[in-house]
Amino acid sequence: MNSETSSITLEHQFGVTDEQIKEAAELLRQGKLVAFPTETVYGVGANALDSLAVLRIFEAKGRPRSSPLIVHVSSIAMARDLAAEWPDTAQLLAERFWPGPLTLVVKKRTIIPDIVTAGLPTVGLRMPAHPVALALLQAAGIPLAAPSANRFTQLSPTTADHVRHGLGRRLHYVLDGGPCQVGIESTVLSVVEPPFAIFRPGGISRTQIEEVVGPVVLHDETTAAAHPSPGMHPQHYSPKTPLVLVSGGAVPRQGKGVYLQLRSEPLHQATVVQMPADPREYATRLYAVLHEVDDAGYDWIAVEAPEETPEWEGVLDRLRRASAR
Repeated sequence: MNSETSSITLEHQFGVTDEQIKEAAELLRQGKLVAFPTETVYGVGANALDSLAVLRIFEAKGRPRSSPLIVHVSSIAMARDLAAEWPDTAQLLAERFWPGPLTLVVKKRTIIPDIVTAGLPTVGLRMPAHPVALALLQAAGIPLAAPSANRFTQLSPTTADHVRHGLGRRLHYVLDGGPCQVGIESTVLSVVEPPFAIFRPGGISRTQIEEVVGPVVLHDETTAAAHPSPGMHPQHYSPKTPLVLVSGGAVPRQGKGVYLQLRSEPLHQATVVQMPADPREYATRLYAVLHEVDDAGYDWIAVEAPEETPEWEGVLDRLRRASAR
């Protein structure tokens, strides 16, 4: 696909013009912050090789320096240029799942500033699948550090309106590419050394990964020091309205609430939102539904807990952190 055809496709499918991509890319090269869509959630991006630009991300989000940022790349070749070591496993997984919602943690080159990686010698790299994100990366010609475009611990955005509502004038530009299709953040997998560890479950399931590289472990320990991955803070992805995980329809008795139902009807009065039974469809809808009900004036949000299977791990991780207080 040539660049002219690509820009026509972007405008037709997503309403994003070539001029908008060029303007956003120039702002990024100047050290400014640009929000853009990926297939998972909207990210707030900055030049990953510019410490001052990356600092603006932490300030805009109110994010602690102990939480590292994922670096987005436009190709496997760009990823290899940022890695001090690129294991065969990383190549295998990138060829299988990139572009897509899998972040690979590898040893970093020193050109990546410590502020990106919370001072750790490793970095998470990902090639997003959204055509707008890839066009932006290619136009900018630089890797982009880009966490979710929301205030720290709050709900991740899956539309440009969510971004504007959450970060508002803290950004220099917002590329509106429509709603995100995966709906939860990427899976973060360390391939630095065996046993390979999932630091954050997400858009690629453990089952899918194990089909390629064999058994992997789930790593969910956190410390007060640098976290090995984003998304490991105990409270995260949280609506302003208190959220509780329930089973068997056992919603709170007091106050006015909404119930995100999977199988069981609520035992007490609540507004019911029927959620999809398929884990991928559920993930796609989750943040959008939570944003909607969070603005509706309820006293609580009760969510029927999904099954504890590998396919539901990403959704369960988000719900458990969202319910933490």
